[in-house]
Amino acid sequence: MPRPVIGISTASEQARFGPWDAPAVLLPRSYAEAVQAANGLALLLPPDEVAAEQPDELLARLDALIVAGGVDVHPENYSAEPHPETRYADSRRDRFEIELSRRALGRGLPLLGVCRGMHVLNVALGGTLEQHLPDRVGDERHRPVPGEFAEHDVRLEPGSLAACAAGAEQLTVKSHHHQGVADLGQGLQASGFSDDDGEIEAVEVPDQRFVLGVLWHPEEDEADQVIPALVNAANSAERS
Repeated sequence: MPRPVIGISTASEQARFGPWDAPAVLLPRSYAEAVQAANGLALLLPPDEVAAEQPDELLARLDALIVAGGVDVHPENYSAEPHPETRYADSRRDRFEIELSRRALGRGLPLLGVCRGMHVLNVALGGTLEQHLPDRVGDERHRPVPGEFAEHDVRLEPGSLAACAAGAEQLTVKSHHHQGVADLGQGLQASGFSDDDGEIEAVEVPDQRFVLGVLWHPEEDEADQVIPALVNAANSAERS
């Protein structure tokens, strides 16, 4: 039986590899490995201007979509001025991922937003972002060391998709972000919260088969069941 095809959005960054220092399409290997470990076929999706205009051409080839983590979503996408700590935004990637997310919802395609991807999902549905959480919580607890994951506890609403996907209502997650959800997008429901400050850690669309955003990084924890749950939803959707 063929594996379900899971598209994963990527970044475009300057990178060093072998003797080269050149523009590259980038994604941490842990995403592909998590999909493959769940018996999915990982397909990397670089920003694509044509697909942003005509997302069905791309989405028709997928059984599920992961909008991956990365740089800040540019505040122009939710009609806000940039905060001094909002950096490295990529407008081309923003547009590609926002349009893919909107159309994936219209097609009923299983969708998982990871960290930045959760923010993309919220913005795609008309929501806004809090651009620098330390202004509110008073410290960098969600990103204490740049380039390293923090760990903290998350509470998931009983019976929610987030809890069903994670297989638990309380879990310790790996985190690296400085932004958060301000106003929820239309149709989104908050279903997970940080234990220490109440930050929204998971959002979902209740009337869809599988549309989930998580602020943590499930791909970095082999025991995390969120990505296997997405692959399982893709497999079920493919067979239905």
